[in-house]
Amino acid sequence: MSFENYRSRNWSSFYRFCLILLLQFPFLAVYGQTDSIDRNDPALEKIVPKGAKLEKVATGFGFTEGPVWNAQHLFFSDINAATINELDENGKVTLFLGRELFTQKDPRISGVPGTNGLTLDKEGRLTICDQGHRVISRRESNGRITVLADQFEGKRLNSPNDIIYKSDGSLYFSDPPYGLEKEDNDPHKELSVNGVYRLAGGKLSLVLKELPRPNGLAFSPDEKYLYIDNSEPQKKFMKYPVNPDGTLGPGTLFYDVSGASGPGVPDGLKVDTQGNVYGTGPGGVWIFSPEGKHLGTIRVPEVAANCAWGGTDGRTLYITATSSIYRIQLLIPGIRPGSTR
Repeated sequence: MSFENYRSRNWSSFYRFCLILLLQFPFLAVYGQTDSIDRNDPALEKIVPKGAKLEKVATGFGFTEGPVWNAQHLFFSDINAATINELDENGKVTLFLGRELFTQKDPRISGVPGTNGLTLDKEGRLTICDQGHRVISRRESNGRITVLADQFEGKRLNSPNDIIYKSDGSLYFSDPPYGLEKEDNDPHKELSVNGVYRLAGGKLSLVLKELPRPNGLAFSPDEKYLYIDNSEPQKKFMKYPVNPDGTLGPGTLFYDVSGASGPGVPDGLKVDTQGNVYGTGPGGVWIFSPEGKHLGTIRVPEVAANCAWGGTDGRTLYITATSSIYRIQLLIPGIRPGSTR
């Protein structure tokens, strides 16, 4: 018997069975919670507690990205809407910055409007990957927007994607072509490289050009290493030593997920205080030991794009995934940028 025939004969009876279960045992119908942890190593027990639940806290967005925690709120980008929103711990969403600031003003430029990666500096100011305008910008305390970087060696950036500060105040960001309509073949693409850049003392320098699609960035707790993932064609997480002058040494492969099943590619990256690495990838959020051992995966029902530490104790991992925001309570606090680091 084919699967389609089996499904047509048994699907209605299956639903009747589920309805009876829910009527008899209503506690099974917990809205917004799923048990979706793949545990590959006993060491995961020290990170993800038994019984931990993935909770959907907000939904209805175009494409969520760039989460960063500030005080009692989570900032995140809704790329398709070209807005930056605030999410509080109760799941209430408030518009923080509207699309009038991030909609492209140059009619010659085609592609994706809005913002992507977000972070905070030491003063708590929001620093923004504005991929629509192809710039790195910062929101000042008075609400004004300052452009920090818009070109390298006289050529416009591609579409800044992810961003992170080092404790010395230098800023690193990735610049793949995803915000351009035709990516590498877009006629408006000016740079031949899809690089990772460092901004320090007002000077922009190219620190990495070997990856075809650099994306997420995260420092190890001691800042001796910078993790950078590559989204495609090879789906991999890389590890680079950070030299005293802020440049990067030769990279080594941290983990390759090219053969993994599930939707999604290496994208957002974060690190906890013990040096464990959290990277969104095929199927959800992959958790690695500092040595690069895959400990487990938080399975997410939508394509996971990025993640960030939130909550008063820094132990809540928020996950941006397509149209929704999820969270899960973990045991080890994460490293948070800016005033909450």
